[in-house]
Amino acid sequence: MRTVVQRVSKASVHIVGRETARIGQGLLVLLGIEEADTEEDARWLVHKLHNLRIFSDPEGKMNLSVEDIGGEVLIVSQFTLHAKTKKGFRPSFVHAAKPEKAVPLYEFFIRLFEEKMPGRIQTGRFGAMMQIHLINDGPVTIIIDTKNKE
Repeated sequence: MRTVVQRVSKASVHIVGRETARIGQGLLVLLGIEEADTEEDARWLVHKLHNLRIFSDPEGKMNLSVEDIGGEVLIVSQFTLHAKTKKGFRPSFVHAAKPEKAVPLYEFFIRLFEEKMPGRIQTGRFGAMMQIHLINDGPVTIIIDTKNKE
C-alpha cells in the first residue's frame, strides 16, 4: 500500500458537485492499493498513521498524533499512486490492484481505522470521479509505502 498523507485544517470530498464527506483538523489519506498488498499491509499502515506524530505540541514541535489531538481522518482511494512513468509519457497502472482485490482491502483498511477512531473517519467513494478540497496545514505531506518502510 502506498499513501500520501496530508495534515489538514479541513478537507472534503465532492462527487458530481455534491459534498459527500468532510473533516476538520486531521489527516487526508490518499490510499493506493497494489496487487501484492495484504491485510497485514493494511494493519501496519493503519497503526503507523494512527500514531504518526505530525501535529504540533504547545512548543510548536511535531510531537502529537491525530489521536492525541482528537482529529479526524478522510480516506480516499487513489490507484494513480501506483503509476509507472519510466517509459513514454502515458502512465501505466499495471501494478495497481484490480477492483476485485482493491475494494475488500480498502474496506478492511477503513474498518481498522473506524475501530481505532469511532465516528471520526470519513471516506471517498471507491472508483468515483472525485474532487478533493483541502487546506494543507503546514504544509505537511508525507509519503509512506508498506513495501519500503522508511
